[in-house]
Amino acid sequence: MPLENISCNKSAGGWHKQYTHRSEVLNCDMRFAIYLPPQCAAGKKVPVIYWLSGLTCTDENFMQKAGAQRMAAELGVAIVAPDTSPRGDGVADDPQGAYDFGLGAGFYVNATEAPWNRHYQMYDYIVNELPTLIEAHFPVTEQRAITGHSMGGHGALMIALRNPERYSSASAFSPITNPMNSAWGQKAFTGYLGSNTKNWKQYDSSELMRIAEIKLPMLVDQGTHDNFYNDGQLRTETLVAAAEANDYPLEVRMQDGYDHSYYFMASFIDDHLRFHVENFNK
Repeated sequence: MPLENISCNKSAGGWHKQYTHRSEVLNCDMRFAIYLPPQCAAGKKVPVIYWLSGLTCTDENFMQKAGAQRMAAELGVAIVAPDTSPRGDGVADDPQGAYDFGLGAGFYVNATEAPWNRHYQMYDYIVNELPTLIEAHFPVTEQRAITGHSMGGHGALMIALRNPERYSSASAFSPITNPMNSAWGQKAFTGYLGSNTKNWKQYDSSELMRIAEIKLPMLVDQGTHDNFYNDGQLRTETLVAAAEANDYPLEVRMQDGYDHSYYFMASFIDDHLRFHVENFNK
């Protein structure tokens, strides 16, 4: 599968690069970003941390705002940041142009409803197609962790819970933890998956955590001044209850005064990178 390099910037001794490629799963051209730490230039293969962004974001938001490169360079890990939805001519979007459905809002599910099912297969893209591409073209190992923010936090936890053999650990900032019972999730799931809520459970982290048999270390940071948390969109307490019911190794840190922005992520991203590297080494 050919890649086209469209940007290259040196950062913290390593390289931040953007690529485009044709996605067979999504039936469109896609873009992703990768940070390769300086250890790669010395011929070493490194583990990969996949970052999934939130509503309206692209591959650029995290890479430009979170300040993760310095610690990634110190720890010797690569970071891969995909886009949040299919893009391009012919890709369906919300008819009203809403920010929380359609372009930029793929919710990391495999859509079953028309017209979304033609392109919106983000679950398969993140779990299978993108890692296969990364491992074929870059000096990385098969050690993987996954993390993300908001909608991407939902994606990271849900994907890790469904595929524990593929990841060493998972983490999230301000994740949508129980999308079946939040306005964002209900809108997205109805549109992409149809009205049968039984089909929604496979994409709900709280539901999945209650029945998980293989258990990965998980870390969640949630700000107390996050308006979406306080409005009931994120439902962190539901995930905590699921973890307690199943004795799941989940650490939730309520961070006083922090909101939903990248100021929050930039404040604690080093902790998350260290958390994943510690679990790579176990």
